[in-house]
Amino acid sequence: MSNIIDTVSLFPSKRSLVYEYLIKTEYPWQILPDLKEIIIEIGKKLSKEEYEERNTNIFISKSAKISPDAEIRAPAIICKDAEIRKGAYIRGSVIVGEGCVVGNSTEIKNSVLFDKVQAPHYNYIGDSILGYGAHLGAGVVLSNLKSDKTEVSVHLNDRSIPTGARKLGSLIGDLAEIGCNSVLNPGTVIGRCSNVYPLCRVRGYVSENSIYKSEKDIISKK
Repeated sequence: MSNIIDTVSLFPSKRSLVYEYLIKTEYPWQILPDLKEIIIEIGKKLSKEEYEERNTNIFISKSAKISPDAEIRAPAIICKDAEIRKGAYIRGSVIVGEGCVVGNSTEIKNSVLFDKVQAPHYNYIGDSILGYGAHLGAGVVLSNLKSDKTEVSVHLNDRSIPTGARKLGSLIGDLAEIGCNSVLNPGTVIGRCSNVYPLCRVRGYVSENSIYKSEKDIISKK
């Protein structure tokens, strides 16, 4: 297991309902093909005092705020104090963590949002995992499909890790910040506490506690 892109390194907060499943994988993205079944399994165990099953396999906390015109498809879990705003589209196999914000026209599919994630404006999140407190600026796209439709690999420094996945978005570590209108290419990994400037096109691995200005201009916060 890598010591920089494993679950513990990227997501030390542990603040997600799926963490016990994530920690069993060699790489975090390996949970995504099974996410549908995992969500259903977790959902059936949730407290009926705190959650209601509003439709088959759609589990929503009684303290969550859901806009009437948001669309949520099964299976999904919306945790307590989360806010799903006007026009949001949750396409299924999604966990929205405690205190998250999913905003206007944001679309999410087959993804995990740890607690306190903010995706408030015009975001696309496909086949991705966002760590505790991660924030996406307006218009950020987590692209999940290569233009040639071939398998996505995760590029880590001088090596390439095959994922076996045709669709894979990004892994974004705890407390990372992604600037407005940036595009993260399929298989991108952003280390925890890193910042990506607005209008960036990012691929590969950005180490933790970094500031990404461009592919050739990455500086350490330390």
